[in-house]
Amino acid sequence: MSEKQNPIENRPPSVAHLFLDRVAATPDKEAYRYPVPSAGDGPDDWRGYTWREAGERVFAIAAGLMDLGVSAEERVAIASGTRVDWILSDFGILSAGAATTTVYPTTNAEETAYILADSASQVLIAEDAAQLAKVRERRAELPELKHVVVMEAEDAVAAEGDPEGWVLSLSELAERGNAYLEKHPDCVKESVAALRSDQLATLIYTSGTTGRPKGVRLPHDAWSYMAYAIEAIDLSDDTDVQYLWLPLAHVFGKVLLAAHIKVGDVIAVDGRVDKIIENLPVVKPTYMAAVPRIFEKVYNGVAAKAKAAGGAKYKIFLWAAEIAREYGKVSQENYRRTGKRTAPFGLRTKHAIADKLVYSKLRDAFGGRMRACISGSAALSPDIGFFFSGAGIHILEGYGLTESSAANFVNPGEAYRTGTVGKALPGLEVRIAEDGEILVRSPGVMQGYHNLPEKTAEVLEEDGWFHTGDIGELSEDGYLRITDRKKDLFKTSGGKYIAPTEVEGQFKAVCPYVSNVLVIGAGRNFCSALIALDEPSIMGWAAENNLGGKSYEEVVGDERTRELIDGYVQQLNSGLQRWQTIKKFRLLPRDLDIENGELTPSLKLKRPVVEKKFGHLIEEMYEGV
Repeated sequence: MSEKQNPIENRPPSVAHLFLDRVAATPDKEAYRYPVPSAGDGPDDWRGYTWREAGERVFAIAAGLMDLGVSAEERVAIASGTRVDWILSDFGILSAGAATTTVYPTTNAEETAYILADSASQVLIAEDAAQLAKVRERRAELPELKHVVVMEAEDAVAAEGDPEGWVLSLSELAERGNAYLEKHPDCVKESVAALRSDQLATLIYTSGTTGRPKGVRLPHDAWSYMAYAIEAIDLSDDTDVQYLWLPLAHVFGKVLLAAHIKVGDVIAVDGRVDKIIENLPVVKPTYMAAVPRIFEKVYNGVAAKAKAAGGAKYKIFLWAAEIAREYGKVSQENYRRTGKRTAPFGLRTKHAIADKLVYSKLRDAFGGRMRACISGSAALSPDIGFFFSGAGIHILEGYGLTESSAANFVNPGEAYRTGTVGKALPGLEVRIAEDGEILVRSPGVMQGYHNLPEKTAEVLEEDGWFHTGDIGELSEDGYLRITDRKKDLFKTSGGKYIAPTEVEGQFKAVCPYVSNVLVIGAGRNFCSALIALDEPSIMGWAAENNLGGKSYEEVVGDERTRELIDGYVQQLNSGLQRWQTIKKFRLLPRDLDIENGELTPSLKLKRPVVEKKFGHLIEEMYEGV
């Protein structure tokens, strides 16, 4: 079978091999862009690395780690937000033959120490003084941590009690590496050449929705496979500009790095979520990966802005939104039947008018060149997906897990189908168990959980089949639809099964003010919900409705706000089966967040945490029932 017929065959043992090949193939082509904050209030200055410059930096970091005594498969951790130094450090670690342990920058000191100790990380590459302080506070628990390398040079300051040489800056590490390369000019190339496909490349600790995080062991071959498989489905080419803000400690962000090296496009890197709206018109990306919450916030923001502008403009938006959904559905169905994205003349005419009034402005806000967005990590409400589809911003939903290197299924370009997560990547096998659980097997599946053989045995069969814990169904032509997490499905006391994420997604599509919603009903005789409102949206509404000057908590507690949200709950209920309907709800006094442990860093709900923290509100809804 030729490589064209089987695009994942003949792949190299590691993505480090691919990195060296890319540098050699296109040394003068731009690889990365990154922002440099300007002095004062001016816009950021965007600078770049060519592949040659990136290669020089990666070699210096790799050789610097070797000079520190890091050897093959020893762990080097990164605790940092998404930035270009994260990427170059990761490839430096891999090129040195070591393995990267990922740590979210939002992780507290206790859990950071647990991850570093469990992984036996020898070196930590920390973003700044805040990340350094976490490990300094817990240094007694980390006897194997020999050095902390700080990206921000001004923060790489030794404190009283630090061992000599324990703290150094990333620039100092690179200087040591360059000196080491002068003595051993082939050390990095030799290290990469010695890499084995089954050698540990990455330990990603699942943020998890319950319990301690588990370290997922991913070998070098997982990333090499992902690079080849993603390139084979033609999501991008070397003329694309990708905007990358996703946390690189998460597998979704990490897999994009592997694909980028194989494809050779440009990545504009900035992990500051509050800068996304500002950056998009500057970067003008052609594609971007995101989690559903970003698309929900954009949709709710546009809807709330239209409502605040007054009756006529809001009516135009509602009309345009309905046309977009209808156009998205019809054009996708026509593409499925005829291979052309068409719609009837009357709908096309309405769509053209709505495009001038609404959709074109939305596309401009995304930079004006967005060819497609990839959505993963959680389910996207189909109504929101169809809205963006009709507005000309095509969201390709995908599916994967940390344990399977992130990308298992993705929607295929023009043939995407909203409400599904697309087709299997080349080289991935899938089967649906009798209870509906999705099982997968591929080179991207983990070796197991670090130091947890019993937990590994619970999900990974000896013949390589991995139990995802998700429930789904396959169409005859191979499109997968996820219906829910196996553990999230619940049965009411009346014996009816409920898929809460399906109901939650529908509510996000009808209510422009919602941020997070949790549907409850396991063992109860009806469903209820805890609802957290998006602060900018609801405060904008409050200012227009004689609630200006009140705090967020006061606005949420006002009966007028409750009546507003009740209207949307009734709208939701009108489209549900009787046993799915929300009979009661409570508005939370604040939004859910990562800092309070209610959301994972990838913005997934930690259901048990939320139910425990707001248990008194849940009990209120079921009192006397």
